[in-house]
Amino acid sequence: MRRNEPQRRKRNPLRDVEYIDYTNTKLLSRFINDQGKILPKRITGVSAKQQRAVTKAIKFARHLALMPFVADDSR
Repeated sequence: MRRNEPQRRKRNPLRDVEYIDYTNTKLLSRFINDQGKILPKRITGVSAKQQRAVTKAIKFARHLALMPFVADDSR
């Protein structure tokens, strides 16, 4: 990014979502990287409150084996 260019504000990807459901793995997979790590809010563009809800939902989905703890190809 150049110095003279204005920074664009990231659009909130959860602006239309009322409740972050742990069973919605398609939505939650947008917030993890290819290694299976949870992405920080400065990269995803969500608010702090939404980031906490996303993190809890991902951890609960992992506990119920709906999502992997690590990616399969990371070995």
